[in-house]
Amino acid sequence: MSLASVPGKKIERLLIVRLSAMGDVIHTLPAVRFLRQAFPQAFVGWLIEERWAELLCAPGTARRGSRCSLRPLVDEVHTVRLKAWGKSPFSISTLQGVATIWNDVRDARYDTAVDLQGAMRSAVLARWSGARAIYGAAEPREAPASLWYTRKVVAGGRHVVEQNLSVAAALVERSSRLSSPDISCDFPRDPQAEANVGERLALSGIGDFAILNPGAGWGAKRWPAVRYGEVARELAKLGLRSILNYGPGEEELVRTTEAAGGGAAQAMNCSITELIALTRRARLFIGGDTGPLHLAAGLRIPVLAIYGPTDPTRNGPYGTRSIVLRSAESVTSHSRRAAADDGLLAIGVEAVIAAAGRLLDGDLRG
Repeated sequence: MSLASVPGKKIERLLIVRLSAMGDVIHTLPAVRFLRQAFPQAFVGWLIEERWAELLCAPGTARRGSRCSLRPLVDEVHTVRLKAWGKSPFSISTLQGVATIWNDVRDARYDTAVDLQGAMRSAVLARWSGARAIYGAAEPREAPASLWYTRKVVAGGRHVVEQNLSVAAALVERSSRLSSPDISCDFPRDPQAEANVGERLALSGIGDFAILNPGAGWGAKRWPAVRYGEVARELAKLGLRSILNYGPGEEELVRTTEAAGGGAAQAMNCSITELIALTRRARLFIGGDTGPLHLAAGLRIPVLAIYGPTDPTRNGPYGTRSIVLRSAESVTSHSRRAAADDGLLAIGVEAVIAAAGRLLDGDLRG
């Protein structure tokens, strides 16, 4: 795809609105990097859910100020807690939280806002920022969101990363083109998290390792945990230990995987910042359509993706060496069904090991 590279409109203060979730925030990073390059003097802020702020800013780091390795992409991180606020909308803590973020965003005096979420809530927040120009996709995920935009952009591209880049491109002149836009992702690098992860690996005697991620947002996207354990056994024969990443509520899932792995797989619970540090060290990532998979892709780690109902053309690993396994039986759907997708179940352990071998060919000797 081609994108403009020379700014044509003077943008001094730019607000990005992408509230959630992990994978979607990561898919937005290249577009924001592109805008940073197009408007190098602009003050750039990002409005995001608190739980995902570590993707932009390491814990304990000032949310506003000069960019650095701990907050590499934006000048200010504004956070909301919409889920918590929705549970008690009229409590004093909620009202104080809303007032604080309202004042912080309005006081920043953004002249332009870009909604890269396409939901009603994100569009309203972009409009309430006080920015004069509000950009968003002409056909957003939630159609009424477009009513809040002053600039509606026809998004192009098949993958969501490309679609976000096409919306970002609308902010700049098209007189100069880039045939290969930079799709790098800027993640915080926290020395303390790096040291903690290094110590945990050393204590467990882990050198080369793969990250296996048996969890996913809903059941239809989850390849069986027992099969992940069997994959860990086979990877161990290649001299590669397996680390199981998991999130809240997935404890039973990883226990099943550990048991099936017979000692070849070890669960390791991490904060987002620690997961970034851990993933940087991995030789391979294996998992379904999840945020951690897209983190691995953003960090240029080889990815073996096991897909079922979601479409890898739109949501697959992007910008890294990867293999996507998806059965012809799988039908694209975002229905949050609890039962595993039949097509996903048709993918056997042998196919996964064969694909992993292709990705690792020569890598363990490198």
